[in-house]
Amino acid sequence: MALRIKSRWHDDDAERSLEEIAGAMAFIAWRIAKDRAINLHGQDYVYDTDEQRFAVITEYLIFQLQIVDRLALTMLELDDEDRRKLVITLARHLAGHLHDNSTDVFGPGDYVGPFIEKLNARSGEYSTFNYTDDGPSYPFMRHLGYEIQQIMGESQENRWVIDQVMDRDGIEINREIKRAVSNLFD
Repeated sequence: MALRIKSRWHDDDAERSLEEIAGAMAFIAWRIAKDRAINLHGQDYVYDTDEQRFAVITEYLIFQLQIVDRLALTMLELDDEDRRKLVITLARHLAGHLHDNSTDVFGPGDYVGPFIEKLNARSGEYSTFNYTDDGPSYPFMRHLGYEIQQIMGESQENRWVIDQVMDRDGIEINREIKRAVSNLFD
């Protein structure tokens, strides 16, 4: 069953701040990441622990943030200051969603710090990959698949997860987040 995402504002004429847009985008990105993680399980890939599932969700969140950053530059044509503000605000909201959900599952702890560290590391890695009107380049998608493969392990059940991520999940995530960005900024 396809994930239904509402990405249009009730009042089309109202002005929205980058903070409001980033908050809505973070909620959408969380739902997409969670859905894709659930989808992997539905495709018979196996999570050994909840920590593993949350690590996959984290990789999907970071991937989406990279896409939003590229779209802010190309599709939205935001100036450097607004682009930076959007990306930082979105990252903070994503960290908040991850923290709240991690606290619900694992109990109290620092979930924001490790997320931001990983986000900063991955941002450097993703910065070398291209993003065009057609979406993420092959190396961009392969990097996502590789990182999820590392999390899932190479057991018999999870051997081909990289293909699932590159050939289906990454493409669907790009399509969904691109549509959401377009609608939220419309």
